[in-house]
Amino acid sequence: MTEITAHHGIFKNTDLHVDDTGGPGRPVVLIHGWPLSGQAWSLQVPALQAAGYRVVTYDRRGFGRSDKPSTGYTYDTLTDDLRTLLTELDLQDVTLVGFSMGGGEVARYFSRYGAERLHSVVFASAVPPYLEKTGDNPDGPLERSQAAEMTAQLTADQDAFYDDFTRQFFSADGVLAVTEEQRQEALALCHQADKKAALACMAAFGTTDFRDDLPKVSVPTLVLHGDKDATVPFEGSGRRTHEAIPGSRVHLVAGGPHGVNTSHPDEWNRVLLEFLAV
Repeated sequence: MTEITAHHGIFKNTDLHVDDTGGPGRPVVLIHGWPLSGQAWSLQVPALQAAGYRVVTYDRRGFGRSDKPSTGYTYDTLTDDLRTLLTELDLQDVTLVGFSMGGGEVARYFSRYGAERLHSVVFASAVPPYLEKTGDNPDGPLERSQAAEMTAQLTADQDAFYDDFTRQFFSADGVLAVTEEQRQEALALCHQADKKAALACMAAFGTTDFRDDLPKVSVPTLVLHGDKDATVPFEGSGRRTHEAIPGSRVHLVAGGPHGVNTSHPDEWNRVLLEFLAV
């Protein structure tokens, strides 16, 4: 456990909570989804560490155990936070694994920093290329009315919102695909999020257009998604990301909800490890 300080943005000293297994293995940086924290990777860290990798997780600013400034929740700033982590820990030959919202930092990294320090990347149940449905993005899976409703619900009653959200997050065809204990663990992580940060990041992952970022991805790429994802549907996200990155691989987990790394950890970890071995 350590703290990395991001020296950019209005708040020059934003401390990010980092968990680093250390060791000489090639580094894998796991970027969590909204509105969770690095602890959401509890079923992945031991498997990756056992395979010899150095595993690094961190809590995005505004979430988990990191500082919670009032601003700094654009993807440019969040990607700069990621870059700070890589440079402060002097990580080289890195695989970035971006889950859901975290896929946005992975995509934006190439526009801001190219492939420097990177070995490969994984878009896991990830939001790119562009969630919001607009006139020039008719395949976007997120209607503006739906986004507005989510914002209103979170603003009005975050307890009720997160309870409903975690049920959808872990459900396939309306049936919970994890244990209630696992859902409650995720719910506890949601409640660590700062409300202002959660609302700002909701706007960021819903409205940020990554279509110009994806063609810049120039390292081996895996798209890993559940075929029953109702939160970030594959057809509007993972499939389009795969099509936008030449040579990328795609793996669909049958029966997998959005939180597929928790519902189907054995398959999810196996596919990731096979990709990492290339």
